Amino acid sequence: MQRTFEALISECEHLAFDLQFSHAKAWKKGPSIVGAGDRFLAGYLPIYIPREIIHAMGGLPVGIMGTGDRMQIIKGDAYYQSYICHLPRGVVELALSGALADFDAFIFPSICDVVRNLSGMFQIFQGDDPAGAFIKYLDLPQNFAPGVGGTYYRQEIQSVIDGIQKRRSSSPIQEAVWVERLNESIRLYNENRTRIERIATLRQEFPWRLSAVEWYHVLRAGLAMPVEEHNNILYELEAVLLEERGRPLDNIRVVISGAFCEQPPIGLIKTIEMAGCYIVDDDFMLGSRWIEGDVAEGTSDPLGAVVDAYLQHSTFSASLYEAAPASGSKVERLTALVQRRKADGVIFAAPSFCDPALLDRPELQLGLERAGIRTIGFQYSENTGQFKVIKEEVGAFSDSIKLWDSEPDTRMWLPTVLEESNVIA
Repeated sequence: MQRTFEALISECEHLAFDLQFSHAKAWKKGPSIVGAGDRFLAGYLPIYIPREIIHAMGGLPVGIMGTGDRMQIIKGDAYYQSYICHLPRGVVELALSGALADFDAFIFPSICDVVRNLSGMFQIFQGDDPAGAFIKYLDLPQNFAPGVGGTYYRQEIQSVIDGIQKRRSSSPIQEAVWVERLNESIRLYNENRTRIERIATLRQEFPWRLSAVEWYHVLRAGLAMPVEEHNNILYELEAVLLEERGRPLDNIRVVISGAFCEQPPIGLIKTIEMAGCYIVDDDFMLGSRWIEGDVAEGTSDPLGAVVDAYLQHSTFSASLYEAAPASGSKVERLTALVQRRKADGVIFAAPSFCDPALLDRPELQLGLERAGIRTIGFQYSENTGQFKVIKEEVGAFSDSIKLWDSEPDTRMWLPTVLEESNVIA
């Protein structure tokens, strides 16, 4: 029986912010998986890891996206300086509070020096316990040449496979079974990305049918449950969204860029919507949409297919020096995204002290303004609680586009105004 829209969103909201990861821990207690052995949990930090690998090994990849404003940070503040972003403090708090005790592996993708140091802290917390969790700083390649970055990336993935396998009680997966299982995992995650894009396209045309907050809950919940379950939720949700619900408002359409790692508080997303904006695309849950298109299915070398997809179909991000050159620069790709989503402007929302996002912003903002795309920017923290100034800025931005839409040459939101009114949480 298909669930109602309200039931789907309620379930996703609960799972998205269950900081004890109860659903994932309950899944781990299930029976051993045929061909893969004992179940295990692999936590990963934003932004991207090849989740297909964990799934094929019989594990559940679980996104650890910080605590937001749902947990008071006490111990975590003792481990980082005041000029460091908020995300690692929340992750340390989760670790020291015991919320991550049942996890068997932790993977830290190469986002920045702060996350690199966080992986070291987890090793210190664990000590020399041979039965402890596998901890890996996954250095994603910045070189997209197959013989260079591709070779290196394959070695990095293999080190994850070998490291987890050494700590498991089950026997290694046989080669023929591994190929079959990894191909099936690739198929499931291809379906997941396809369904996400289908709903994103629906939201582009009918954004009032599913708010940005509701969509955020759906995507974030998918990081804490098996992909099979999330695919079912996306299938049911799409069926509901094909029918008209809600009513359109006189809002502009915006793309949000810069929030790829530390997540914005829900109140901030609501504030942007209430200020007169439909968020038609964003990089909040970038890891679940990192690969654009499909990973090749049914090959004799599925691991090679995962590597090739990263090299050829990665999205753009401030955590990368540059995406594949054939796909264009970050400015060109963001411009293309704005045009594809038929957006009226871009909101640059970055966490305070996020070096990758804040270093990228000037070039992106200048490039978009040269292309006639209006922009505005501010900073936030995952536990920001006051949004009045941001609402006023975004509201003025929205009104300026509505008022001056027929005069393309007068629609720039001047950078000098932005710099004077930036909000630093």
